[in-house]
Amino acid sequence: MRKHLLLVLLLSLAPGLFCFAQRTDLQDNIRIRLELDQPDVPLNVRQNELFAKGEIYKFYTNRIFNPVWTENGVLTELAYELRFEIIQSKFDGLSPRDYHLDLINVFFTLFESNKKQAIPNALDDLADVDLLLSDAFFHLASHLEIGKVDPQSLAGDWQIITKKAKVSYTDMLEVAVNKKQIRQSLETLYPTITIYKKGREVIRAMDEIRKQDTLNWKAVKVSKTIKVGETNGGMPNLRERLAFWKYLEPYTFEDEKEYDSTMFAAVQKFQLRNGLEPDGALGKNTVNALNQSPTDLIDKASVSMERLRWLPDTLRGAEMILVNIANYQLDYLSNRDTLFSARVIVGKKYHESPIFSSAMSYIVFSPYWNLPTSIVRNEVMPAVRKNPNYLAQKNMEVVTYSGKPVDPASVNWSGRSIPYMVRQKPGPTNSLGLVKFMFPNEHSVYIHDTPARSLFEREDRALSHGCIRIQDPATFAGLLLKGNSSWTPEKINAAMHQSHEQIVNLDRKIPVVLLYMTFWADSKGQGHFRQDIYDRDEEVLIALRK
Repeated sequence: MRKHLLLVLLLSLAPGLFCFAQRTDLQDNIRIRLELDQPDVPLNVRQNELFAKGEIYKFYTNRIFNPVWTENGVLTELAYELRFEIIQSKFDGLSPRDYHLDLINVFFTLFESNKKQAIPNALDDLADVDLLLSDAFFHLASHLEIGKVDPQSLAGDWQIITKKAKVSYTDMLEVAVNKKQIRQSLETLYPTITIYKKGREVIRAMDEIRKQDTLNWKAVKVSKTIKVGETNGGMPNLRERLAFWKYLEPYTFEDEKEYDSTMFAAVQKFQLRNGLEPDGALGKNTVNALNQSPTDLIDKASVSMERLRWLPDTLRGAEMILVNIANYQLDYLSNRDTLFSARVIVGKKYHESPIFSSAMSYIVFSPYWNLPTSIVRNEVMPAVRKNPNYLAQKNMEVVTYSGKPVDPASVNWSGRSIPYMVRQKPGPTNSLGLVKFMFPNEHSVYIHDTPARSLFEREDRALSHGCIRIQDPATFAGLLLKGNSSWTPEKINAAMHQSHEQIVNLDRKIPVVLLYMTFWADSKGQGHFRQDIYDRDEEVLIALRK
């Protein structure tokens, strides 16, 4: 009788004992393969290198090598959730294949097939998929927090310090597993700037449009601006694209190659929506924008999403000044609300405005313009040799480096350089305009006014030597000085029209970030795409897709 009861008890415990034994065997499998790993050989699963080797060791050691993504020999819901988030990473502008998606899918398909046939999954396969999914989590988490591409490895003057991880990904995964919250955990790594999540939704919507796309997006080229009544062989393609983007309804036309008035109205709407001058003319910029397919726009958005992940933590502040060079626009934000926007002029192609962040600390009203040595040598000295009255005509003077006036007639203008400084005196013709806004930096770049007001009406405003010229400096100055009630609009106007400089220190330091964003999403979730004026997107895209 006792033997019979013991047998019944053992049989009733058998499934649990089997699961315990299997779990122990799986722990040993994971432990042994990590112990056998060699320091100089990449940790890999089926010839797929694992990128987060350090996190893998730490995480599984802390768990005493317990598996994460399977239970009783089958995949958990959490494993499926992580795979879903890996697939969704394409809306972050990332490549799901970077996170072992192909091999993960092979394992999932195998496990699902085994389940249907009541075949237990092999221990080696269970260990492989566990390591693979954990590595995918750590790798994706890193890319979401600090970006995939190292900005310091790029050509050009980016001046962006590579961010360091502020989160322990092993601790994050342990918490995510315990709370069963993979998606919520990964979302905490997104840039805090609100346009990031909005950007994901724009890419998601654009991906749906891409799936329906059947057009031929071969680039249409124009040698000159096309106006209403003129003909061009690329007109049928441009008409199709305007209809594809819902700017044009089907209509009857006499000559498919003619640029007619119906198409003109559609082009104006397209231009207005895409930050172009809405003149209805089919110039180079408008045609280039119409050459962009949904896939091209997804690539452009992906690059900007990566740039958002590079942004410094200063963007967490309540007050900041953002200059988007590619959009020729300055925005002044307070508590994440845009209080002021203005058109700006930025550096021309070979005098590109750099990408960096600093802090604005003071304003200079009625500034002098201290001419750079290169301009003195290459422009001023030859001009003075030809015309001795050049300096007076340009309201310029020669001074020592301590500011003491020097008689221009005593200067040797025929040499290679002069031991003095040339500066333009305050006034309406001063190249810096009537005010400049200073945020000390190694590039000697700042924001300033300009006497050339008509340039703000141009569509292409990459015209300066690197500094940022602002359209409405008086209003901007008023906002920055709002903490001091004595700085009325009248007082600001008077300070801007003096014969001498006046330096005014701000009562706080305001973060200034110079960005290069050819895509962003606004608070309403509308996507905005701009020209790559410095041809910087391709290098980032190649590195991002590598």
